[in-house]
Amino acid sequence: MNADDLLGVRAEFDAEMRRDAQPDTADARVERVGGADGAGGAGCVLRQIAPGAGGNAVLWSDLDERTADAAIAEQVAFFTELAARGEAADAGFEWKLYDYDRPADLGDRLRAAGFVAEPAETLLIGRTSELAKIPVEPPAGITLRVVTDEEGVELMMEAHRGAFGKDRPRIREVMLNLLREEPDTIEAVVAMAGDTPVSAARMEMRPGTSFAGLWGGGTLPQWRGRGIYRLLVAHRARVAAERGIRYLQVDASEDSRPILERLGFQVLGVTVPWMWEG
Repeated sequence: MNADDLLGVRAEFDAEMRRDAQPDTADARVERVGGADGAGGAGCVLRQIAPGAGGNAVLWSDLDERTADAAIAEQVAFFTELAARGEAADAGFEWKLYDYDRPADLGDRLRAAGFVAEPAETLLIGRTSELAKIPVEPPAGITLRVVTDEEGVELMMEAHRGAFGKDRPRIREVMLNLLREEPDTIEAVVAMAGDTPVSAARMEMRPGTSFAGLWGGGTLPQWRGRGIYRLLVAHRARVAAERGIRYLQVDASEDSRPILERLGFQVLGVTVPWMWEG
């Protein structure tokens, strides 16, 4: 895709996946607040409220120099009050910031308000029709197991612990919820070396959108460099192609970005999760 194509795809991504974002799970909700009429315009914020820990977030905003600080304070107050009423596990939430969001100094304003930045990720996009052509032959000693039940989710969590060195309780909660309530919106797979899960990844497909999000893919250190991450991308690309989904989207770490770019993904921007810990 050339530069103009990418700008068009970015506008489509912002409209479908951010400005009109759907909740992550059936038990979460998304609401639009602020602006002249609460439905949009300068000062508007789109936020998700989710049960449990780790799901509350600001997904999109339309702010400027006049409205940004007040909007930040309003969201901090909202999630703090939500926790005080016992409607959230804690007051923490994520502000998902993209490098083209307005105002240009929004990250600085979040920092000044007490938010803490997590490592930046590169927003990558690829055409599903092209990515579905990647060969899917597993590396020697590896088989793929599609996750359909709680046992499969536990294998995913074991792979994540081995790859990242920590538990991912929010992912476990989201996976179980989606498999129970909306199984058609999730495709998760575990790479197995015999009985050992060595990598795991998922793809989230929200109804009516042109984009599917690829998440996970961390691999145990001793199994890296053998093509497992590539295999997981190829598997999910073929599933997305069968569903008629046009694009695959990844928030890529510095480790995965070069692999994905070699496979044909292109850069749309940079995103930073800003965390309010309460």
